Amino acid sequence: MDSDPRPGDDHPAHDLKARVRAVLERRNLTDNVSAEQAAASWEQDRFVARARALFYARMMFLTLGLLILAVPAWSGYFGFNGPISFLGYFAMLIYSVANLLVIDHPKAGRWVTYLSLCFDLLITVVLIARPQVGGGLQSPLLATQLLFTTLFAILFPKPLAILPPLLALPITTRLDLLLNRSVTAVELLTLLWYLGLNFIIVYVLVYLNEREATAHREVVSLQGDLKELAVVEERNRLAREIHDGLGASLSSMIIQAEYILNLAREDGLRTEIREIKATAEESIEELRRNLRMMRDDFELAQGLEDYVKTFRERTGQDIRFERTGLTRKLPPDAQLALFRILQECLSNAAKHAEAKEVQVRLDFSAEGVHLVVRDNGKGFDPGRTPRGHYGLLNMRERAMKLGGSIVVDSAPGAGAQVAFSLPCLSA
Repeated sequence: MDSDPRPGDDHPAHDLKARVRAVLERRNLTDNVSAEQAAASWEQDRFVARARALFYARMMFLTLGLLILAVPAWSGYFGFNGPISFLGYFAMLIYSVANLLVIDHPKAGRWVTYLSLCFDLLITVVLIARPQVGGGLQSPLLATQLLFTTLFAILFPKPLAILPPLLALPITTRLDLLLNRSVTAVELLTLLWYLGLNFIIVYVLVYLNEREATAHREVVSLQGDLKELAVVEERNRLAREIHDGLGASLSSMIIQAEYILNLAREDGLRTEIREIKATAEESIEELRRNLRMMRDDFELAQGLEDYVKTFRERTGQDIRFERTGLTRKLPPDAQLALFRILQECLSNAAKHAEAKEVQVRLDFSAEGVHLVVRDNGKGFDPGRTPRGHYGLLNMRERAMKLGGSIVVDSAPGAGAQVAFSLPCLSA
């Protein structure tokens, strides 16, 4: 007796879809995510992770700041005495928490993080320059400026965005001069040393960040190309299987129908055999058309014109086809939608509308492609579709899936017009 299968073994595709859905929801992406959207999502996640690390580093600095305020010798060294110092400390704590709360927002998170980091840098410059003795370029806190350069370069790897920490050193030197501190040769060497370290940090981090971003974009683009290639290969495989299997069966049916037609003597039987043969020929033509679409070897305008010609010969209706605009290649889904809607419109004109004349116009414009089918049949009320008739619903669903629009204009006794429009698409 076989054991009961586990849920995951029977539905591996369901498990894969669930994992994909979970990742898309976590990244706020849709099923039709583009390579640009995927890259932007990755960059946003990377920024959020780095900004959270900045918050924890800021908490460490705030802890040290609290110790400075708590120890009289340290607070006296920096001149932080009185309630104003505590108010400034709590202001830093408040904007740090506010930065954490908005960090996930795509735009506000970046702006608030940048401004709060600039405030941190400003406070650090004050801490460096404030002591009258041992301050400025002599301050042991001067090395903190290198940390800010690193943080700015990691979070905002753009030349103008990294400018504030680079300006901190000349501002500190200027403050030394304003406070009547003499700048010695050793302090000048310290300034040049720190400037050199700053430019090394900026170059290395910006270079590595650009290499990382470029490599990620290439990987995302390659994944998209591989996905498209897999789809094309699968379409070609299915096309081969359908051609060799169903195509061969239909061809055999046509040959058998011709053989039986030659043997039959009764007119009624011969008529039925001819209809069977015609249906098989129509089916094999439809099969060949679908195979051309699957292999991306289908020319839309010529395919529609050929179908109109075949339909006219089979039904005896007066069907006129007109093509305007510069023909261009469309994606397979768009070509299939246009062809199926034309099929549905002509079928309705022949079966239900009893139309004598049908006009088909295919127009290519800069805005997109438009298909208009108009007949002089008995018309109908578009708002009252009979139960079990899904032609109009199917056409609307096809238009919605591709981001197009479809307008059905008809009334009893006034004929019908179906206008299908697709936005500018490229294969």
